[in-house]
Amino acid sequence: MNILEKANEIVNLRKEEKERQYGPFEDGMERAAKILSGMTGLILDAEFMYKALIALKLSRESYNHKEDNLLDAVAYLASLNNYINNKNNNK
Repeated sequence: MNILEKANEIVNLRKEEKERQYGPFEDGMERAAKILSGMTGLILDAEFMYKALIALKLSRESYNHKEDNLLDAVAYLASLNNYINNKNNNK
């Protein structure tokens, strides 16, 4: 299975499993943005959090190739796309 198929499985097909452990992923990103905003005094949003995690995975990949780095980056990109689409659909 290629990383795009794996990312789809993680992001779109296992949602219920992840919600049982950590709550909905989008809610977690919004909560993390609020926490980081409080820690830094900056106004940050969930989209920033997705982008920060993507940057972290690509930074790790720049040191040493591991498929997991790329898989996580692609999964975060897919999740970001879902988040933006959901946000726009709810407007």
